[in-house]
Parts: sequence; C-alpha cells; structure tokens
Amino acid sequence: MGKFPYSIIGTSEDLFVEFVTSEAGPLLNTGFHFNVGNWPGHVETAGVRNGTCNWIMTSEQLTQSGDSEGIFLSVAHWYPPHTSCTYLIKGKAGEVVRLYFPSFRINRIESPIRHFDGDCGESLTIYDASWPDDSKIIKTFCDTFSKAMEKHDFVSTTESLFVRFESKTGSYSGSSLYYWAHYDFFDDRKSGEALPGTQCDETFHSWKRSYGNLRSPRNTLVYKKSASTGEDVSCTYRFITDKRVFGRVILTITNIAFKDHPYTSLPCNECWNEQIDRLQIWEPTNLNLTDGNRLGCLCKDNAKTLLPLTLVSKGDRMNVRLLVEHSHAASNYFKHPAPLFEARYQFIHGPACGPATISASNDGELHFPHKDYYMQTHYASPQYYYADSTHHQSTSAPHEQENVVRCIWELKVHKDRDLWLHVDKIKFSSRSCEDGRLEFYLPHNGGAVGAAVGAEPWMRICGENVSQAKDIPIVTNAELLNTDFEAVEDNLLSSSIFIHFYGRLPARSAFKLAWTELFHLPRNSDGSVATQRLSADCEFLCPGDSGACISSRLVCNGVQNCPNVSAAATAAAATGGAEVHHDESPDLCKSHLPEQVNWLAIALGATVGAAVAACFIGMLCRACHKRSDDDEPY
Repeated sequence: MGKFPYSIIGTSEDLFVEFVTSEAGPLLNTGFHFNVGNWPGHVETAGVRNGTCNWIMTSEQLTQSGDSEGIFLSVAHWYPPHTSCTYLIKGKAGEVVRLYFPSFRINRIESPIRHFDGDCGESLTIYDASWPDDSKIIKTFCDTFSKAMEKHDFVSTTESLFVRFESKTGSYSGSSLYYWAHYDFFDDRKSGEALPGTQCDETFHSWKRSYGNLRSPRNTLVYKKSASTGEDVSCTYRFITDKRVFGRVILTITNIAFKDHPYTSLPCNECWNEQIDRLQIWEPTNLNLTDGNRLGCLCKDNAKTLLPLTLVSKGDRMNVRLLVEHSHAASNYFKHPAPLFEARYQFIHGPACGPATISASNDGELHFPHKDYYMQTHYASPQYYYADSTHHQSTSAPHEQENVVRCIWELKVHKDRDLWLHVDKIKFSSRSCEDGRLEFYLPHNGGAVGAAVGAEPWMRICGENVSQAKDIPIVTNAELLNTDFEAVEDNLLSSSIFIHFYGRLPARSAFKLAWTELFHLPRNSDGSVATQRLSADCEFLCPGDSGACISSRLVCNGVQNCPNVSAAATAAAATGGAEVHHDESPDLCKSHLPEQVNWLAIALGATVGAAVAACFIGMLCRACHKRSDDDEPY
C-alpha cells in the first residue's frame, strides 16, 4: 500500500496510533516496532492565531508582552498538501518592520505526503505589504535552489510585513525550510520629507511648512546598516525656499548628544575634517549642494559651550549634515532612543520685506512693505498703510495671531564710512512692542541672529517710543566693522548693520527708512575741520562741527542727507551765529536751480519762423513756375 514515513510529528502533545489487522493476523506473526519521543513545540508568539497556522502579530501586542523582539518558528509538525501558513506583522502608523533569521536551514523534503517533481515544492515568501501582493515581493526561499540568509535584515517600507509559507507536497515531519524568525518595529517618522534613494536625507520646503522641529533619525536601523556597508552614516537635511516666498532660514541647534568613540578619543580640533561624530551647517552655493558658506560645525566637545546655537542664512537655502563614524555607529546608537541632535527652524523674510541684502551705496531707502509687494499682491497703496490705525490696536499673544512677519535686512556700508539712518515715516499696528518693533543690530552685538538669541539691540523703535525715530545717532565705521573673516574677504565690504522687523498684523505696519553714508574729515592741529581735504565724494560739508560731509550729488535731491541739522541750527541761533545752510536749505537749493525757461517766447518764435519759411518756399515755387512758362520751344 505504500512506504510508511520515517517519522511523524504531531501538532500537539498527544498522538493517537491505531493498529488494525485482518482476522488472519500478520503473516509472519512479527507485528511492528516504533519509537516514541518528544519534539520542541511552537514557541509562544506575541500574537493572535487565526486557524491552524495563520498569525497576526502587532506592535501593541509585542509591547504588552514586555519583549523587545517577537519570535516565530517554521512549521515543525505534519501538515497536508497545499498547506499555506501566513504571518501578518503589523506596526503602528509611522513604523517599519524588521525581520531577520538568527537560524535558517534549507533541507530536502524528507517525508512528503504527496510526491512532487518540480521546483519549489515548499517556499517561504516575504512581502512588503499587508497581504500577498506579488508586485511587492522582497524575497522568496525555495527548497530546491535557494540559499539561506541568516542575520540579514528584511525591512518594510510601510508599517506592515507579510510572510507566507506554502507547501505543495505536505509533510509528515515538518517543513523542509527550517527557520527561527525574529521581528521588531522601528519608528520611521520624519521631520521633513524623505528624499527618495537615500537612507535618511530629508527636505524641508517652505511652501509646505514655514517652521518646525527636526532631529536625528528616529529609525536607528540607519546606524546598524553602516556596520555592514563600511560607510559612515550621512544624513543631510535641506531647507529650500523661494525668494518670492521667503528669503532666509533661521536654524537653532538646541541639543547635541554624541557618545564617546569606543576605540579612539580624537579631539574636536578640526570639526569639519576629523573622523568624529559631528553636525555640519552650511549654505550651498549655486548648484553645489555639498560645499559653500560654512556656518557652523558641532561635535561632542564644543557643543557644551556653543549651545544653543542660532544661525541665519544669507540666502534662501541652508543644509545640515549629520555624520557618524561607521566603526561604532551600531554599538553606540542602534536601538538608542535618545536623539543625537535636536533643532528648530523657521523660514522668514517674506515678500513684503523685499531683498534680504542691500548693497552698499551713498544713500538709499528701505520701505516696508516693499514697493514690489503692492504689485504682486494687489494690496493697497502706501498711503493706506500710513493711515490712522488706533482702532486696530492689538496686544494678543503670538499664537493668537495668524499674520506674523519677520524681516532681517543686512545693509552693507562702504569701508571707512559712517552711517546715518533717519526714519521718514513709521506706523505700527499698536503701541505695544510685542505687536511690532524695528531693531538695529551691529555685527558685534548679535548681527543677523540678534533678535533670535535675545541680544540687546543697538536701538529699538516700537509704538511706545516711536518719537526716538527722529533722533537716531550716527553709527561710526568702527561700530559697523564686521570682524568675521569671510566678511572681510568680501570685496572689502566688511561693514554692515542688520535691521530686524517683527510685526503682527503686518498689513497695519509700515515704515520708510532712509540712510546716508558719511565721510568724516580729519582735523587740523588746531582742532578745526580740515576742509582742504574735501574730495569728489566729500564735496559738501554738513553743518556742525562733526566734520561729516557728503557727495555733491546728494545736495538738493529732495532728501535731507546731513544729520543733526536741527541741533546745529539751534546752536547757531543761541550764539547769534550765521544761519546754518544744510543740504536741503531753500537758499542753497535756489542757487542750484537752473534759470527758468520762457516757453511762451520760444513757442512764439518757432511759430513766426515757420510762417516766414512757408512764405519763402511759396515765393520760390511761384518764380520757378513762371520761368518755365516763358521758355519757347525750338
């Protein structure tokens, strides 16, 4: 009737054997002989069984069991032909599943119930899905030609992984694919948008979210992978905006938690080049995303003194790169829940602010909202913004305001020149400095990051002290000097002042800020101003005894460019001195006006000239016609 199987393994601790003979009994009167032993049963799995060998194993069930990893084994008992056993491993939203085999052997089918001559009589298939989707097969193991893969990580791209064992033959003694499987779950949530084709790069677009937090990868599998590849962990975070939306990025690094290197203790002397765990921040130049204007580099040693570190980009892009040395990445950080770094970001300097960097010039004006903003948004004219708005005052908390604007302008100043700022018009949405303020920071007291780090500004103007806008002191070149090496190398334009504006309800805030670059003449030995040193760029000496002078083209141009005119005039009147003539003095500008042209006389002269010319042409034509009539033909 057939060959009896070598062994039979039952599905539980009980196995019933029945021996039946005919009435004649056995032919040789010998009976039969067999051995009975025990076999390891199924390991208790943190899941729910549906049927004989279908399991559902979830992240919540694994957490409740108190284990860090779940386990399931191959089918170790008999099963009929066309058996299918499934394992659905399902995590929470934002998680991924890892499956690996600490032990895996592939044998021939020793005790098949039904004979099968083809390939893949028994198979184990892993799907990157929650069901057996053939388009998402990660790996299939067959009994006839596959090689076992022990301690290899199979990782899903979503929160589910599906495993199916199939047998066409059935078996009396268990599966020919002997495996011991472990699974666990990893938080794969991203702070930004994952960049396809990379293991941990993220992109932050300003048009999707204008502010937020970021941290090192939550999925610590990235540190384990580096041990097998031999490459350092490199995660790049790119902040991308458009100048039509935002012009700058503010980044604040709040925490660094690198561990000590287990094999060597390299100092953090050259953070950008040392083989140490580090965080690099830079601004990419043009299409070169890997290099550019270096903003900062943090490691375990220098983070203690630098944090929190706030950086402001000069343009509309900023990159952050996390680098972890591969030799200790897995041992130090795999399944290490604490973040290696934490930071927050914000895109600022919207279209109402205009250009973020203002090139050096002898004079100029800064308008908020920017003049191009009216055309782009079809907003009201500047006169609308300067209208009375006392009934629109607001002192609500920041989170209650939907419209908040932050602008940071860098006003560059020519080398060896002073700067005079004067506010022509200014209006805030309320008298509270919390609702709107205009602040000036010098390079040595905060610069571009002054307001972000809470530094005391060189000067602050808001609704409470708006009268101070009329008495802004002159900023000397020594105060404007930027000692930063890269700034000094920037074509000698190493002087600048940073103007910060913060406002809620920006539609009800506006200002017009003008500036003039000033020369300062040296003094003679007797203390008087050396007027003989007047030059092409210093042709008009401003009133007072300061020695400030301006270019002649700024005289009588409709904008007062000389500072302290009112103070000089008051002093002259008190001492009975001569009247002070500033650059917009009526007497001075009257002499600069060209002589008035009598357009009426010019028009009458042109009319008479045209009439005389017409008469002359008419007489000439008549004379020529008469001469032709007197000619007689031959």
